[in-house]
Amino acid sequence: MMNFSTATHSVSPTGKENILPLTKTDAFQHQRAKERTVFGVLSENEQRGQSRGQGSWFSKHSSLSDSSQLNFLGCTSSSSYVYVEEACEVVLAASGQEIISDSYNLDAEDDALQNEHMRILLELTSSSCQDASMLSEADEFFSKDMLCFDYADNIYQNMRNSETSFRARPGYLERHPEISNGMRVILVDWLAEVVQEYKLSSETLHLAVNYMDRFLSRTTFVKRDKLQLVGIAALLIAAKYEEISPPELNEFVYITDSTYTKKQLVQMEHVFLKLLAFKMAAPTTNEFLRFFMSIHPVSAKVESLALYIAELSLLEINPFLQYSPSIVAAGAYSLANYTINKSLWPQSLTVFTGYSMDKMMPCMTNLHKLFISAESRPQQTIRDKYKSSKYCRVSWITPPAALPPL
Repeated sequence: MMNFSTATHSVSPTGKENILPLTKTDAFQHQRAKERTVFGVLSENEQRGQSRGQGSWFSKHSSLSDSSQLNFLGCTSSSSYVYVEEACEVVLAASGQEIISDSYNLDAEDDALQNEHMRILLELTSSSCQDASMLSEADEFFSKDMLCFDYADNIYQNMRNSETSFRARPGYLERHPEISNGMRVILVDWLAEVVQEYKLSSETLHLAVNYMDRFLSRTTFVKRDKLQLVGIAALLIAAKYEEISPPELNEFVYITDSTYTKKQLVQMEHVFLKLLAFKMAAPTTNEFLRFFMSIHPVSAKVESLALYIAELSLLEINPFLQYSPSIVAAGAYSLANYTINKSLWPQSLTVFTGYSMDKMMPCMTNLHKLFISAESRPQQTIRDKYKSSKYCRVSWITPPAALPPL
């Protein structure tokens, strides 16, 4: 299986588009013989030669961390512990069983009832992916035809008021000694590839990264071999929230090469939703950006470039978590507009948002550095996506050498 720090490969579609026939054992075994997008697992031959406990991707790609961290990451444990704030301790044992401490005040009957509720919810919300044409990559919620301009100011103010409560804490990785920034970068790049392979929307990716960062902001000591489980659970929830026809639960298990079981994924989803208090309607950078482009439309090339820059910002928590999603969106808009048209933030949006160039320039400067470095980064999934004609091949565009002085 290939190294995701240097290259990517595709999930093999079968039957109906985006449906993997995982409900029957023989079909599942047939699919496993093909290459697929898998995050940090061994090839089929290697897997047969080693035990499941030795299949952690992070244990084989420890070069992501510095030498001092490697010594720490070399420690092994028979179980993985996730210490959650508000005196909630979640234990994900090696068997995959979740144990919740008494601070949740759940007895066996309540726990069984909640599991039944989760089963019913999964049956209601999980459905087969249908024709890919039904899955809109355009994210047209804020298209010009749909946006009611009479309420645009109220919508924007509501988004601005709520974005603070949906933000992750900058520097949260300090709470997770076994997880490095490089590991998170590779995970986000892998999630971006899964989103593309299943033709999910850009908003689904933005939501998944938001959920993941918020989850890690409110937990401590998440083990490295559970980081992928956190990421795929975040994507599962985001797809259920955003997509018309989200992939089935089995497909999320399959995409990890069955590194985790269906039970583990459902349990992690349960923990996710409880920890985030079912607050899923996060205003994302993507949402703000499309809103701005509906208020002041731009060309297709500027739009695609702005979306590309906004997606690149998902890769790095430092420095972008210190900025609100609306500021990152405004910076991406201005940088794209300057790159194509030598213009910046239009006066109409200055009046509408209250953001001046002075306010936006620090974020825009960091986005510009990220834009310049994108070509040389090991993670190329997002850049490859925007090389297509669908997005005007904007990732081929040479970034401006410098930003204009204010």
